[in-house]
Amino acid sequence: MTVREIVHNLAVKYPPELALDWDNPGLQVGDMDRPVEKVYVALEATDAVIQECIAWGADLLVTHHPLLMAGIKKVNSEEFPGCKLLRLAENRIAHYAMHTNYDVTEMSALAIRALGLTETQILEATGTFEDGTEYGVGFVGLLPEAMTAEVCCDYVKKAFELPAVRLFGDAKKSVRRIAVCPGSGKGMAAPALAAGAELLVTGDIGHHDGLDAVDQGLLMMDAGHYGIEHIFIGQMGDYLQKEFPKLTVRKAEIRHPFAVF
Repeated sequence: MTVREIVHNLAVKYPPELALDWDNPGLQVGDMDRPVEKVYVALEATDAVIQECIAWGADLLVTHHPLLMAGIKKVNSEEFPGCKLLRLAENRIAHYAMHTNYDVTEMSALAIRALGLTETQILEATGTFEDGTEYGVGFVGLLPEAMTAEVCCDYVKKAFELPAVRLFGDAKKSVRRIAVCPGSGKGMAAPALAAGAELLVTGDIGHHDGLDAVDQGLLMMDAGHYGIEHIFIGQMGDYLQKEFPKLTVRKAEIRHPFAVF
């Protein structure tokens, strides 16, 4: 088994051309012809993840977030993120990422199932398949039943195994039609309002983002960027093990990036 064979499979399943134009999915580091026996799956290539890959002897690191999103001028032990690239290359660990191309093909479906939503539609269309079907990021749908925003917070926490969420708006307000945008969706208030959502669940909500949305009649729940997207780890680990049964696949532990006191 080689990096090329695994990358080809993933590129067919999650086509890189479906990614948004600012994104950078694909092989971030490594040799396409490198033999692979051990694959480590994580949400992103943090220092801790890279160290675990090295200690475990991984040949390939598969993540949701690309290590490289902007230009880089130096790769050495003193520069960031070049130092990460160097450690991966020195240990012959290839790194492949699927970002917004995964969002539009898989992430929304995973989140919909986790929340049990029905009558769903795309929150923001980003393109059209050859058959004319739209694809895009986020979605809007109906909760199994109406509930207060406060109860919905507990519902989301349970669905995604979260220690806490933040709510902007009236906790006693009843909601049923909600919008969900896994990852960073602080700029998705307008599409959510246009779709008739009463609550937007997403991550990275800033102070003014939340207040402005509430003033327009939309509750905002910050479940964390990692909080919703960590579902990638389980799905991708299971997918790779099923597609390549001879591989040894290890899933990163769910570790929220900050503590809540």
